[in-house]
Order: sequence, then C-alpha cells, then structure tokens
Amino acid sequence: MINKKRVLDEFFELVSIRCSTLDEREMGDLLAARLRELGAAEIHEDNAGKILGGSCGNIVANFKGTVPNAPTVMLTAHMDCVEPCAGIRPRLVDGVIRSDGTTILGADDKGGVVSILETLRGLREQNIPHGNLQIVFTVAEEGGVNGSQNIDRSLLRADFGYTLDTHGHPGMAAFKAPGKNQIEVVVRGKASHAGVDPEAGRNAIVAAGKILAAMPQGRIDEETTCNAGRIAGGTATNVVAETCTINFESRSRDKAKLDALTARMADIAERTAREAGCTAAVAVKKDYDPYELPKDALAIQYLRRAADALGFPVALEEEGGGSDANFFNAYGVPTAVLGVGMTDCHTKEESILEEDLYNAAELALEIVRQAALV
Repeated sequence: MINKKRVLDEFFELVSIRCSTLDEREMGDLLAARLRELGAAEIHEDNAGKILGGSCGNIVANFKGTVPNAPTVMLTAHMDCVEPCAGIRPRLVDGVIRSDGTTILGADDKGGVVSILETLRGLREQNIPHGNLQIVFTVAEEGGVNGSQNIDRSLLRADFGYTLDTHGHPGMAAFKAPGKNQIEVVVRGKASHAGVDPEAGRNAIVAAGKILAAMPQGRIDEETTCNAGRIAGGTATNVVAETCTINFESRSRDKAKLDALTARMADIAERTAREAGCTAAVAVKKDYDPYELPKDALAIQYLRRAADALGFPVALEEEGGGSDANFFNAYGVPTAVLGVGMTDCHTKEESILEEDLYNAAELALEIVRQAALV
C-alpha cells in the first residue's frame, strides 16, 4: 500500500519547482538528497549536463536488494518539463489535477518521479522483499531525449526496466516505439533585387515551397509518419531570397521503412530544388532507433503479474513517440514504458486523474515486489 497523501503532497511540491530542459540543477539536487535519505547504496551524476551545455547530469542510484537471486529492476523518469513550467500552481478539483491554466501541469514527468520515490518508501517502510534496484532520473528528455542519449552507459546494470512516462491508465504499457530522424534541408538560390532585376535571381523560398508540395506529409502507414516542422528564409521583401531552410522529421517503428522514407525525402528535396534552378543541401541526424520488446519479455511478464495482483487491466500499445526507453533498449536494458495517466501533455490543458497518480505508484511498487518472487 502507498501513502496517498504523501504522493499527492510530493507531486504538488515537485511540479511547483521550475525544471526547464538543461536547467534541472535544483530538481537534481533535491532528488539526489531524497534518494540518499531513502537508503541508496550509490548515487552517481554523469556528465550529460556538461556534454549538452546544461546545469545537471543524469542521476543514477543503486539500491541493494534483500533477495539475492532476484533480477535487478530499473525504474526511470525524466526531470525536465516543456515550457511554460515556471510558477505552476496545481489544483485538485473533483478528482482531477490541473494547473491554473497559465502553465503546463508537469505530470509529464513528475507523475513518474513521485511514483518511483513512493515505491522506494513503500519497500523500506513495509519491509517488502526485493531485488537490487536501479533508479535513473534523466535530464533533457524533452526536445529529443538527449539526456538518455548521452548517459554514462557504464552505470547501467539492470536486467530490465520501466520508464514511467506516457499516457494511459496504469496497466497500459508501450512495448514498441518508433525511431526518428531529423532532416534539415538548406535550399540555396541566387539573390537579386526583386524590383530592378528579379529575372537574375533564383528564389530559394519558392523552391522550398515546391519541395514542400512534393514532400510526403503526415501518416504514411500505420507505423510511419513524417512532418515539416519549421521553415525560415529570406532577408527582405525587396530581395529575391538566396537561402531557405526547412526542418523535417521522419518516424517509423520499422527501421527499414524509416531509412527508406528518409532517403526518399532527401531525394525529393535535392531533385525538386534542382528543377527550380536551385540547390538543396540535406543533412540527416538520427535521433534514435525504434525498439520492440517481445510480449513475453521479463518486463512485460512482471507487469502482467503486478497488474493482475492489483486488478488493473493490461493494455500493450505501439507508441508513436519516442522516450528514454529507446536509448535504454539500445543500450541493452530491455525497457517498457508505463502509463502514469498524464493527458494533454505539452499544453496548458495537461491533467492527471488523482486515482491514476496513486495507481501508478501502486503498480511500480507491486512490479518490484513481484520481481523478487523467485
């Protein structure tokens, strides 16, 4: 059993602390102190913050188990939030927690953070047998999962894990998620005076528009998408634009499809620009690869056992977005993403059901307990 009042109070406390991406120092210090109070055998902060130009690294803590042959379980959540996250004032009304409407709420991902902290308290206070635990609080998840991408891999030692960071009632888990590429297209034409000698110019913005018209957009199939997210170019209305930059992304849960779509998009950009009398320089940056856990993976097995013990229905889903789990899986720790109940994330309408906040902590605690029943 968890302490519901403590969970709610801590959630309200943590969301009220501004924790912007790459500015997680205050939150990192607070969480490190709490992990120490809860009996961590080791607490490490890696150098991801320095690599990324931030104020704090990823926090990795190890807790010694009481059941020698039990597997080592990893629980993870990210510290940072999207903007606006300063001055959050959470409100509980009719079983729903929201902000006052001027900011996000921050359930993404303080819902995961408080579930993990309450799990540690429950194990300690109730003397629940458990195996070794690894707790990972990441930085810079928002905007590209850069914290986990740059984590010190030598610190990871779990047999499997759970990232508490997605929508859905507790019992929902993502076992498959897409990879993502960033595609930057820099179109270069020729500048000229737009009123005196427009014929001498080659308008990069016009060429970019033709690229956009030719490019696939939105949902390609059930597991593949692409999007044009940003465009910028030109210097003044009286100058035929010499340059224009378009930023795209491609995603797919199938690596071969992701690679093929990315190559197709690059080819369209280069060919269309050339047909418009311009050139296009295409740069592709891989954000992360897709992953898929077998449905009989240990992480899924123990999720099912814990959910059954609590009477929670289990729903396994294929995600459309990435998370820290993409990198944990790539680094050899099979990791599922658990629903904690957050809805309307990254908006001022973000909310979480009070019941889901509690149930997420109950489920995490029960998973750790079940994993020790060897």
